[in-house]
Amino acid sequence: MSEETVRPAVFLDRDGVINEDPVEFVTRPEELQLLPASAQAIARFNALGVPVIVCSNQSGVAKGLYTLEDLQRISERLQELLSEYNARIDAFYYCPHDDSDGCDCRKPKPGLLLRAAREHCIALERSVFVGDSWRDIVAGRSAGVKTVLVLSGHVKPEMLDSPEMQNHPPDHVAPDLHGAVEWILRLVDSSE
Repeated sequence: MSEETVRPAVFLDRDGVINEDPVEFVTRPEELQLLPASAQAIARFNALGVPVIVCSNQSGVAKGLYTLEDLQRISERLQELLSEYNARIDAFYYCPHDDSDGCDCRKPKPGLLLRAAREHCIALERSVFVGDSWRDIVAGRSAGVKTVLVLSGHVKPEMLDSPEMQNHPPDHVAPDLHGAVEWILRLVDSSE
C-alpha cells in the first residue's frame, strides 16, 4: 500500500464551519461570508499537506432555491476568499437532496465522506470530520473518523445539553475551526 493510500484528511462541513451559517441558505456567491479564523486553520492543514475536503448538505438545490451551477460558483468564491489566506479546499462533496429523497449521501448518512475517502485515498481511521450539528457528528462516526463539534454555526454552547447532542457526543468540542486545530493536528500526528 502506498503512502498516499494511508494519508489522513480533515473533512469539513461548510456553513458554520468555514463560513458564517446563514439563517436559511447561501444561494449566491456574494452572500458567502468567510470566517477568517477558519481560513487560517485551513492554511495550517494545507501547509502540512493534509487534504481538506468539504462534505456538506445543500438541500437548497432540491428545494429550488439555487442550482448546481450556483453551488459551483459559491465554491469558486469560497476558494477565492480562502486564497487571500494562502488556504484552499482540495475537494468539495455536496448532497443536493432533501431528507425525503432517501439518498445515501445526505448527512447523517456517511455517503459523502465514504465517497471522498475512496476517490482521494484517505485513511478514514486517521481522519477527522469537523461540523456544527449532530448530523455531522453521526456522519463522521458512521464513516469511522474522529469528530469535532464547533460552536461557530448551528449548535451554540447552551445547546450542548440537547437530546440530539447528548445522544451523539463528538470526540472534541471547540469554539471554532481555529480552536480545534491543535487537537486535530495532535490526532493526525499521533496516528502516523
